[in-house]
Formats: sequence, structure tokens, C-alpha cells
Amino acid sequence: MKKKAFLFDLDGVIVDTAKFHYLAWRNLAKEMNFDFTEEQNELFKGVSRVRSLEILLDLADYDATEDQKDIWLVQKNTEYLKYIDKMDESEILPDIPRVLDFLLEKEQGVALGSASKNARPILKKLNLIHKFEAIVDGNDVTAAKPDPQVFLKGGEALNIERKDCIVFEDSIAGIQAANSAGMVSIGIGEKDVLHEADYVFQDFTEISDAFLMELIER
Repeated sequence: MKKKAFLFDLDGVIVDTAKFHYLAWRNLAKEMNFDFTEEQNELFKGVSRVRSLEILLDLADYDATEDQKDIWLVQKNTEYLKYIDKMDESEILPDIPRVLDFLLEKEQGVALGSASKNARPILKKLNLIHKFEAIVDGNDVTAAKPDPQVFLKGGEALNIERKDCIVFEDSIAGIQAANSAGMVSIGIGEKDVLHEADYVFQDFTEISDAFLMELIER
């Protein structure tokens, strides 16, 4: 059986940390006297913390000094980590353990490709870290999605060619990153948002073992 690389994003694919990010950003926005909505939070999906702050400042039409930005970036992350600290296995999104176990049973390459700098502690909290042969996160890359660097590094870590890499992503930027890397892109979420993906599923309960086998054997 051919070994393929299955590369997973973290936030919104394995676990829903978006809600924690949202709460932390919303509290920061209050300091700018700005009401940050969940709809606006969609703009932050797959985007680095620094870039997210720039977007928030634009939305709030707020001028901040570089020192203030640095303070806010630390403040936001500290608050986010307090939410993360309370996480456990109940936060894992449906059918993720089944899919990971199936791929490992078939001796496939499994890696994480995430912009999050907190990916390792989160995977430890979820008791999933041992299921990943390689982890590439925000500490390992210099370019954010839609740049394909995070997935290219994931494929390299598993020593598998791009054409044999399959990416699971919930953000437009992540799908674009997978596509520009020449990898198979699988969107997790809404079809109308992730229409650039090769395949789109609402969540992993829609992804059958037969479909995974088809990806492995092609």
C-alpha cells in the first residue's frame, strides 16, 4: 500500500478553538470601544496573530503605537491560553479519533500543519499528540497561509511528495495554500465558502473509511 501524507490543520479541523480566539479578540476590541462580531471573526481564520490585530485595528479604525500593539498581542495570547488550559478530550471535533486511527492502522503519514503557536500544548491537552508523526506549527514557519510553507514542510517532514499529500482545512487561506502546493485539498465546513477545495465535507462524520481508502490508493 502506498504511503500518503495526511496533513491536518488544527483550529476548526481537529478542535474548535475559534470560539476561544473570538472571546479574547472581542475583549481586546472593547478596549478600542469596538463591538467585534462573530461574523468579523471569520476574517481571522488561518491568519497569524499579528495580521489579525492589524485587521482588528482597521475594522475599529483605531491607531495604535507599536508598543501598544506588542502589549495587546501578549494580552490576547495570555487570555487565549487561559481558555486553552481548561481544554480536554471532550473538545475534539466529531470523528477525528476514528479518522486518525484509520490512517495510522493503514500506516499512512499523519502530520499537523497549523498557524497556531500553541499547537503542541493543545494536542497534549486533547491526548492526540502521539498520533502525529510530524508537527509543523507557527513556531516553525515564517510565512502564513495562503503561502504553502506550512504544508510543504509537513510533506518534507514525512518525506512524501506534494502530489501524494492530502490537506484537511477549514479556511479559505488554508485551501489556497494546499492548492498552490499542488496537494489534494479537502475543505471542512461550508461548500459556498470553501468552493476552491477539491472536496468539501461539513465535518469528519461525512468522511467514510471507503473515501479515505480511495485517497490512499489513487
